[in-house]
Amino acid sequence: MKIAFTTELPREGFRRLGGHTLYAPFEEADILVSTFDAKVSGELIAAMPNLKLIANFGAGYNNIDLEACKVRGIRVTNTPQPVIEPTAELAFALMIDIARRVSEFDRKVRAGQAVFGVMNNLSHSLYGKTLGILGMGRIGQALARRAKASGMQIIYHNRHKLSDEIEQKYEAKYVDFQTLLQDSDYMSLNLPYTPEVHHIIGKPELGMMKRSAYLINTARGAHVDEAALIEALKSGIIAGAALDVYEHEPAVSSELLTLPNVVLSPHTGTGTWEGRIAMCENVTDNILAFVENDFEKMNIVL
Repeated sequence: MKIAFTTELPREGFRRLGGHTLYAPFEEADILVSTFDAKVSGELIAAMPNLKLIANFGAGYNNIDLEACKVRGIRVTNTPQPVIEPTAELAFALMIDIARRVSEFDRKVRAGQAVFGVMNNLSHSLYGKTLGILGMGRIGQALARRAKASGMQIIYHNRHKLSDEIEQKYEAKYVDFQTLLQDSDYMSLNLPYTPEVHHIIGKPELGMMKRSAYLINTARGAHVDEAALIEALKSGIIAGAALDVYEHEPAVSSELLTLPNVVLSPHTGTGTWEGRIAMCENVTDNILAFVENDFEKMNIVL
């Protein structure tokens, strides 16, 4: 098999593919390894006449034209397992950062603007606060595990209520969407992107949140109406936000860059060396299973 890549990735994660041709030209490739930041358009798919499998590097796959794949009968896989812990880890880190004003204080200290004193530089604790999780899948549950260990109360909203066993494991309570918005001190978005959840957080939803609440988004930028979020941050409708993803990524709004009550990260949820290697290994697993017609071992999207 000839395998093309949209992006240069750590080659040690593909050692088990030694019997195949790696980094082949697109027009010759049987398999395409794509990354979440590389658009696999219908035009690109049409330009690859031998393409049989798109092995996506990442859990999300909205970068791929699935309709074009359906027409051609092209299989699509993803790598959901390796992204769980790194993404939950970053979501928790961003939550701590915005609550304890870590990045803000870092900037002030470096600029010589920090004023020391007992009643200066006050922030907020996570302990005893309510974390609302929108999308209580594997990443949401990994975040809940961290939050529970930090003494937070956990509420969540899904399309479907989780089993009693899972709820008891995280001491999590299922609530409707409106209650999630109204009761969360910190609300984390951990749901996959589909057109149905485009701008699931907009002006009406932000208006239902506590003025003391913080929004954390490590999922997809288009979940949030960014213009509405900027207005909410500027006018004090919510207290702050911590973002790893953006509506018009890789462009970041110039207004976000000027706001003191927002923490910004450049889409690094899965961006650890360990995570990248594990994702490469998962892509390799999908490719080898495809070659061996062992579809039960593949993370099949389409």
